[in-house]
Amino acid sequence: MMNTIKKLSLLCLAAVLVVSSCKKEEYAFGDIKTPKDLTLTAVIAGVDVSNPNGNGTGTVTITTTATDVLTYNIDFGDGTTNVVPSGTFVKENSTPGTNSYTITVNAIGTGGAISTISKRITVFVAFEIPAVVLNPLTGTGSKVWVTDNDAPGHFGVGPNTEFAPIWYAAGPNTREACAYDDEITFSRNALNRVSMTIDNKGTSFSIGAATGVYGFSGGDGCYAVNTGGTRPLAFMGATSGSTAAVSTQIQFMVPGNGIINFGTGGTTYEILSISNTSLHLRNIGADGNSWYQKLKPKP
Repeated sequence: MMNTIKKLSLLCLAAVLVVSSCKKEEYAFGDIKTPKDLTLTAVIAGVDVSNPNGNGTGTVTITTTATDVLTYNIDFGDGTTNVVPSGTFVKENSTPGTNSYTITVNAIGTGGAISTISKRITVFVAFEIPAVVLNPLTGTGSKVWVTDNDAPGHFGVGPNTEFAPIWYAAGPNTREACAYDDEITFSRNALNRVSMTIDNKGTSFSIGAATGVYGFSGGDGCYAVNTGGTRPLAFMGATSGSTAAVSTQIQFMVPGNGIINFGTGGTTYEILSISNTSLHLRNIGADGNSWYQKLKPKP
């Protein structure tokens, strides 16, 4: 009888243990809290009156804050994202030129609750000018260029599919005097950003198709074109489809009216060749043709 009671007791205990071991554990996540008071700032390095989109480094300091937040997921608008628990991230943009991005922040709270905020920014990233172009262009810091009026083809024109003045190439000293007295100064700063100033002695030469661009009317001739002020140049890879056989494949854009010393109505100049003693430029004029000029250092 006692053995039977013991066996029954053991069976009951085993049953209790089995039931206890099968009991489902319950977990609690706590209160689900959606992040509140979400803010987002994006400070572009070097922004000022002269550089509204930054100093060309492409550095943007992003700061986001919220309450009841665990972490932040930042979409930078360029196809990249990052999880940033601190809410502060320094983004280094590297695509040359002036580009706009939409920064989107997802603030993540408990239970996966999300709050979202976005901000649109425009950032300038300077093109890294190769030394073989930068050094002869600006010298050790600043260099003055003038028209190489003794060189055949110092001014010329051809179809926009070509990279040589096959229609017309000026002979030495055959153009108007105002085309020969301009002084073009290229300068670089500590970041190797290049700017340009022009002293046109009061007038610049313009082709007839471009006089309206500069606020005048008439044919080829000398006009009182305003070339004052310092103009920051935007360098980039050439978009003409040129090959290394005919070009450095680098171009720069001149803000404002775009004139250097020979007005064609164009604002983008491709550097076909450059050395310490010569600079050969090509641009597409208002007439759709390719125009050429050759410069030399001021004697």
